[in-house]
Amino acid sequence: MPDYQSQLRKKHHRLRDLLAPFYDGEIEIHESPETHHRLRAEFRIWHDEGQCSYVMTRQGEKAHTDSVIRLDQLPAANQRINALMPELMHAINTSEVLRERLFQVEFLSTLRGDDLITMVYHRKLDECWQAEAEDLQNQLNCAIIGRSRKQKIVLSRDHVSETLTVAGKAYQYRQYEGTFSQPNGVICEAMLDWAYRHNHQPQADLLELYCGNGNFTLPLAQRYRRVLATEISKSGIRALRENITLNQCTNLTVARLSAEEFSQAWRGVREFNRLKQDHIALDDYQFAAVLVDPPRAGIDEDTLNLLSEFPQITYISCNPETLAANLATLSETHTVTDAALFDQFPFTPHIESGVILQRR
Repeated sequence: MPDYQSQLRKKHHRLRDLLAPFYDGEIEIHESPETHHRLRAEFRIWHDEGQCSYVMTRQGEKAHTDSVIRLDQLPAANQRINALMPELMHAINTSEVLRERLFQVEFLSTLRGDDLITMVYHRKLDECWQAEAEDLQNQLNCAIIGRSRKQKIVLSRDHVSETLTVAGKAYQYRQYEGTFSQPNGVICEAMLDWAYRHNHQPQADLLELYCGNGNFTLPLAQRYRRVLATEISKSGIRALRENITLNQCTNLTVARLSAEEFSQAWRGVREFNRLKQDHIALDDYQFAAVLVDPPRAGIDEDTLNLLSEFPQITYISCNPETLAANLATLSETHTVTDAALFDQFPFTPHIESGVILQRR
């Protein structure tokens, strides 16, 4: 394994080369802790002579005796997950009820030390499982969920509570099991701080597309008069609405629209009852900026055309190749003025980045 700074330099050079046609300035680099940075971990469960173990498989390989990698600890995961791993496995291996046809275990943790374990089975879970899982939940002092086909048993709660600090202010986030949340808490705070510094127009409004649970939305609402945040995922919308209430945010409105649907609504191509039902009038907004955090596939052509109308664009990317492809279009109307690399996944090829674009 290369040393941390060496792998980070390679990522920096790769991002710099991809951005070179659009930007020749400095790229702000945000380093991750080398270990204990992941707040999520997922393991297959390997059964062998009545005992279980956590395993992973090499990329592209199917699970069989010679290909699985057995694990007792995961240095990339935070300390709390590493502490829970042996305790949970000991309980599994001493209980036939917990062990029978257990297929997968998922850990979800937080910077503040709130934890959730999901146990996935290839069998229907019954009252005996629930009774033993409730005892285990009390023993481990964390929430437990049991899943099997068409079955989900929530013993206490189906979320964790996170606190992220941006510019000295603490924001509360409810993160639900099975929905997306940033896996590296330290880097997440760095991303939020970077976006916060580059967005400040208190007399104007902000549009956010692909807002998820409001990760960026909540801090940036402090920097604008009003924010309209859009998301298509019902679970994401649910979490965002609850997070708005938790943080007593009064200038933030949520629209259940995809980026493509928002583009259609904004241009008057199509009317959406969802906007009418929530009393959202797009004509009331004076958008000076937009923030996008799209999936790995990047942004579709219609949405890129929509973005070209905004004076400022904050683009958070989890795929530098699609970012570069999208910049080829956006550079026709905008100039990249700032860029940053966020090492969300150390010792992997994955690059998280952000750019600020200003309309010419």
